Amino acid sequence: MRVLVITGAGVSAESGIPTFRGKDGYWRNLDPIRLATPEAFARDPELVWEWYRERRQRICDAQPNASHEAIARLAQCADEFLLVTQNVDDLHERAGVAKAEMVQIHGDIFATRCSRCDFSYTGRGGSSELPADHADEPECERLRSNAPTSENDGNLSRCPKCDALMRPGVIWFGEPLPLRETERVESYLQSDSCGVVIVAGTTATFGYIIDWALRARRRGGELIEVNPEETPLSRFATRLVREPAAIALPRLVDRMIN
Repeated sequence: MRVLVITGAGVSAESGIPTFRGKDGYWRNLDPIRLATPEAFARDPELVWEWYRERRQRICDAQPNASHEAIARLAQCADEFLLVTQNVDDLHERAGVAKAEMVQIHGDIFATRCSRCDFSYTGRGGSSELPADHADEPECERLRSNAPTSENDGNLSRCPKCDALMRPGVIWFGEPLPLRETERVESYLQSDSCGVVIVAGTTATFGYIIDWALRARRRGGELIEVNPEETPLSRFATRLVREPAAIALPRLVDRMIN
C-alpha cells in the first residue's frame, strides 16, 4: 500500500500547541500572523525571536498525541509512505516518523538560519555547525539556547559567514515554499499514485494541499479528510471524518493495518 498523509495545525493543537488562527493563538495580544513575516522581523527582530523562543519552549514541553502515534504506526506498515506536514514542531519525529519519510513544508522551528545567506544549523544528529558550547546539553535545552534574547545575550545572533541576523528556520507568510522540500513531494507524487491519502487537521486554505491530495489519489485511491469542520478539500474527499485527529486517526489506522 502506498500512502500519503498531510497534516496541519489541528494535529499539534491536540498536544497543546496553539494554532495561529485559533483564539488561543494570540501572544501578548499580538496576532501571530503579523509576527510571522519578514517585515515583522525587519521591524523588530528581538520581539520576533522572543516569541519563537517561547514557542520552542512550549513545543519542548508538549508530547506527541494519539494522532502522531497512529501516523507513525501507519508509516511502519505501509509499503511506501510520505508525511507532508505544515507543522514546524518535532512531534511527528518524536512519535517515530523517520526524517526520510517526512517533509516539513513550512520549515523547522528548531532550525536557525541566516536571514541573508544559506548558513544554518539545527543541532540535530550532532551537526558540525552546532556551536560547540552547547554539545552536551539535552536537545530541547540546546536548541532553545540557540534562540537569542535580550535576557541571555545583549545582541542578537549574527551569521558567522556574512554577519547578517540569524532567524528561525521557518517559512513565514509571504515567503515561497522551500524548493528542496517541494521537490521531495513532487518526486513522491510523480513516481506512482497512492491507494490512500489522509489529510488531517488542516484548513486546506493553501491550494497546494488540495493539489497534492488530488494528484496523489489520481487513479482512484481513497481520500480521507479528518477535520471537525468543513474545508475547501471536503467536496473532493471520498470519506469525511468529522472528529479530532487524536480520536479518529488511531481507529482509522487500526482498520487499515489489521
